[in-house]
Amino acid sequence: MTARSGRAGELRRGWTTGACAAAATRAAYTALVTGRFPDPVSVTLPGGETPSFPLVLAVRDRSHGRAAVRKDAGDDPDVTHGALVESWVRPAPPGAGIVFRAGEGVGIVTRPGLSLAVGEPAINPAPRKMIAAMLNELAPALGGPADVCVTIGIPDGRRLAQRTMNGRLGIVGGLSVLGTSGIVKPYSCAAWIASIRQGIDVAAATGATHLAAATGRVSEEAARALYGLDESALIDMGDFAGAT
Repeated sequence: MTARSGRAGELRRGWTTGACAAAATRAAYTALVTGRFPDPVSVTLPGGETPSFPLVLAVRDRSHGRAAVRKDAGDDPDVTHGALVESWVRPAPPGAGIVFRAGEGVGIVTRPGLSLAVGEPAINPAPRKMIAAMLNELAPALGGPADVCVTIGIPDGRRLAQRTMNGRLGIVGGLSVLGTSGIVKPYSCAAWIASIRQGIDVAAATGATHLAAATGRVSEEAARALYGLDESALIDMGDFAGAT
């Protein structure tokens, strides 16, 4: 995977789970239609960059294409660094459009307040948009189906999700597929800050009238005991008081 290293001494950037999912989907769809996997596979990010990803899994039969890449988060201490991100692509019924499904290790939304409806797979809007735009270009270019089901999986996602705030946000069963730009900037902590804001949205949507933002487990437990707050009203802000 060609993550950009920059000048000597600079921290290396990486790629989001959304960018990885798009790359795996491109490879799987191409193989479904043509019988051949592009390896490495390139995707165009919203900002115009075109990273390439080597495939670590490539399987095809008459009904589907399946491909996977390994996430490289660069020098960011990302919980999903090194995780396998895979995509299964199969034809969908005529008129269905592009349908997203959660595979192994990708969570399901169970609470209101997020940018996805309850019951939807936790594949965020920006990765969905990137994948849909890519498939809408590929379909006529390759002569393939416009109606497809895309299942994104992160096989180790259920375990990794225990180290995230997904459970508190009402995302159960695994990780979220994230990324607005497709790029992970080292130590930007964008995912944590986004989780803080999502936590506030979920609390508001579920009727919470008071929130407690804590810097760690001790202060969180004290706030819970003092005010009798539900878990959904507790925000783990860490060191990011300014983002809360």
